[in-house]
Amino acid sequence: MSFGDGNKQVESGTKSGGLEERLQALLENLMRKKHIKHAIAAVESGDRSFRWIGAEGDANPDGTPMEADTPFWIASITKLFIAAAIFKLHEQKHISINNPMAEYLPGDLIEGLHRMNDVDYANKITLRHLLGHSSGLPDYIEIRPKGEKSLFDRVLEEGDRAWTIEDVVEVVRRVNTPLFAPQPLDAEKKKIRYSDTNFQLLIAIIENVTGNPIHTVFEELLYKPLGLEETFLPGTSPATPLKPAATVYYQDKPLNIPEAMRSFGDLYSTVNNLFTFMRALVSGEVFDDPDTINLMRGEWNQFGFSISPIGPGWPIEYSLGIMRFRIPRIISPFRPVPEIIGHTGATGSWLFYCPPLDIYLAGDVSQITAGPVPFQFVPKMLGLLNTHFR
Repeated sequence: MSFGDGNKQVESGTKSGGLEERLQALLENLMRKKHIKHAIAAVESGDRSFRWIGAEGDANPDGTPMEADTPFWIASITKLFIAAAIFKLHEQKHISINNPMAEYLPGDLIEGLHRMNDVDYANKITLRHLLGHSSGLPDYIEIRPKGEKSLFDRVLEEGDRAWTIEDVVEVVRRVNTPLFAPQPLDAEKKKIRYSDTNFQLLIAIIENVTGNPIHTVFEELLYKPLGLEETFLPGTSPATPLKPAATVYYQDKPLNIPEAMRSFGDLYSTVNNLFTFMRALVSGEVFDDPDTINLMRGEWNQFGFSISPIGPGWPIEYSLGIMRFRIPRIISPFRPVPEIIGHTGATGSWLFYCPPLDIYLAGDVSQITAGPVPFQFVPKMLGLLNTHFR
C-alpha cells in the first residue's frame, strides 16, 4: 500500500499495530534537523511480512518530491559492493586477500606509499589490510599538503574536479604521514583507522586483475546475478530508466560535482536494490560458496575516537569491508539496542541488517554534514522495531 501527501510518500506492507505511523513520525522529526532537505528510510523484515518505506522533502532544488523509488548517492555503502567483488575474485582464484597488493598493482604506483622510519611498507600491505582498514594508510580525501587544502575541502569550496588512482597515491606519497605500520595479520586485535585510500586501491586491483572498469565488473559479478537494475556508477546509465537522482547537499548548497562523484567510485541506488543486495550478501547468496560471508565478517576490530567529518570512530567495529554497530550497555543500560551490520556513508546514508530481529534497514539524507545521523537515527528505529519483532 502507498499513499502521498504533498512531498510526503509512504509505502508500507502489512500493518503492525501502528508501527508505520511511529516510524513515519521519526522520519518527520529527522527532517527537522538543520540542513536536511530530504530523507528516505526503509525497513523490511527477513520473512517480508513487514515492509515500510517513508520519503520526505524535495529530492532536488526544483521541488521534485523525494519518493520511495528515488535513486540516491549511497556514498561509502559502496564499500560493501567493492568488498563483495573482491571476495568473489578471491573465490575464483584470481586474487587472494592474503597476498600483498604489490602482486596486483604496478610497482611504480605503490612505491613509497607507506614509509615509516626509512622503511617502505607498501610491499607488505595485503588486500586483507586494505579491506579491514588496518594498513595504516591515511585517507587521501582528508590529507592536507602543506599550505594547501584537503581534497575534501577543495571539492566543497572550489567545485567539481576529477582524479585518478595515480593522483590519490601521489597525494599520500608526497605528504607521507602514515598512521601506523601495517598490522600483523595474525594479531587477535588490530589497530584500525578508516581510510578511503584503502578502497581506492581495492578498486584499482579489481580493474587491473579483470581488465575492466569497476562498473563493468559490478555489472557482471553483482548487478546481473542479483537483478540490481537501479544501481549504477555516476557517469553511467542504469539498466532501467529511473527518476532523477536525489541531489547531495553541503549544508544548504546543492552540489553539482559529477566528476568528483565518479572519482570517489561510489554508487547510486534505491532502497529496493539495497535490500536485494543486502539480503544476498548476509545470506551468502552473493558468493559461490555461502561460507565466504563468514570470512568477510570474521574479524572485528574497533575504531578509536575520531574527529573526522567523514570517517567513523568508536564504538563502531569493522571486519573486512563491513561495519558493526553496537551501543555499549553502559550507555543504554535500560533499553538495549540490538547489533546491526552493514555500512554507512558520509552523506548520512545507511544499509544495515539486524541479526537478532532479522530486519533490514536502509536510508539516506544526502547531506555531507550528516555522517553521524545514521548512528543517531537507526537506534531510534531499532527501539521501535525491538518492541514488535522480539
